Amino acid sequence: MLRQDTETDQGLAPAPGLGQLPDLTASYSAAGLDVGVTVSGPPQPLSPGVDLAAFRIIQEALTNVTKHAATGHADVQLRYTAHSLSLTITNETAAGTPRAGAAEPGRGFGLMGMRERAQSAGGTLTAGPGPEGFQVSCTLPLQPTS
Repeated sequence: MLRQDTETDQGLAPAPGLGQLPDLTASYSAAGLDVGVTVSGPPQPLSPGVDLAAFRIIQEALTNVTKHAATGHADVQLRYTAHSLSLTITNETAAGTPRAGAAEPGRGFGLMGMRERAQSAGGTLTAGPGPEGFQVSCTLPLQPTS
């Protein structure tokens, strides 16, 4: 590949994964969203595609909390089993109190994009109201399915 003398390799960073989760949650905390993270089960190695999918799903879910929820807190749960990783991102909701300037439900592509990302890694994703607030739940295989 030919390069100019003024070009740098800054755009060639590795794809993000769950190893960068502390940095991701810190960035949301700096923006005013308190994010709690819990991990159950011994962490398992993930394929690069599954690792990226998990990171991006958490990132999008937290972005949705900052845009649409009337809360300053979200919980991220990672549950490892022998064959899968389950992600649950929950934020408290109060009926009828969306954050000022929040978009109408179903008007964006965030949930659809998360669902497609999960499916591309061989997983599933559901999102909607749950007993503790709005919840995004995703299950990904540790290794991609063929």
